[in-house]
Amino acid sequence: MKRYKWRGKRQLNRQEPVDKGDSDYQAQGGGRMYHDKFIVPPGEKIKLADYSPGYTHHFNDESEAKEKLQDDVKRLARYQDVLYAQHCYAFLIVFQAMDAAGKDSTIKHVMSGLNPQGCRVHSFKAPSAEELSHDYLWRCISRLPERGYIGVFNRSYYEEVIVVRVHPEFLERQNLPREMINDKIWKRRFEEINHFEEYLVENGTIILKFFLNVSREEQGRRFLERLEKPEKNWKYSANDAKERAFWQDYMAAFESAFNHTSTEKAPWYIIPADHKWFTRVAVADIIIERLKHLNLSYPTLGERQLSEIEAARKALQAEAKK
Repeated sequence: MKRYKWRGKRQLNRQEPVDKGDSDYQAQGGGRMYHDKFIVPPGEKIKLADYSPGYTHHFNDESEAKEKLQDDVKRLARYQDVLYAQHCYAFLIVFQAMDAAGKDSTIKHVMSGLNPQGCRVHSFKAPSAEELSHDYLWRCISRLPERGYIGVFNRSYYEEVIVVRVHPEFLERQNLPREMINDKIWKRRFEEINHFEEYLVENGTIILKFFLNVSREEQGRRFLERLEKPEKNWKYSANDAKERAFWQDYMAAFESAFNHTSTEKAPWYIIPADHKWFTRVAVADIIIERLKHLNLSYPTLGERQLSEIEAARKALQAEAKK
């Protein structure tokens, strides 16, 4: 498999020891996580069956991963602070998965240390009547993160080449011109998504796309848990069982989407999801690794601003002496 590496200079925020978490973790024998096993190499064709849902890297159990995740949550918070202050890049994180793969819990745990003022999470359900009256990208475009913000999409515009492909009858609700609904629609949408993401990246939005790869067996176990535990009954939907019947169709749709839309500017990561604790630590590690490769630093002030700050400081000191 081709090794894909991020390009660009590695310049970290000089005012914060952002890399300290790496050195501490490695010094304790944790080792480094390599992401080649997760990435869909741009320009190559993969088989989803080649990616193990139960893979856990070098971790033997949850306790080993928990310590690293706790450190990474703190490091992610430091990076967010600089990202927000610099107000240059926007950061978009996309999650796609089958039901019960752990999207909600991954977002909850990985983003738990972020300042809510600089983070927005959007969950995309079935489109509303208003959304269906627009093009399929419209509802996501209106929720893209601003510069300095981290935006999280719990499902996204990729539903239009996955769910809608498995259930093509949904196209009838989109009020498309009849001549646009043909065998070429999926290839056309792949191209549109690639152009859309390329545009975002070239205008300062960093995109990370995660597929949480849960096995059918583990999904079934989690569904059963939702039925047997009263506190989880609310999570169950009758539609869950119905969609399991389309499992192979969904796998084929996901695989096609990855093969057509994993690009150098916006690659896909297939994250093992049979162990939620590993899913969380893998996602956090990839996010931090990407942030490390940005030219992040706190804004520097000019002479005039520094003079104003000094004058304000002296005025406050003089006031305090009265």
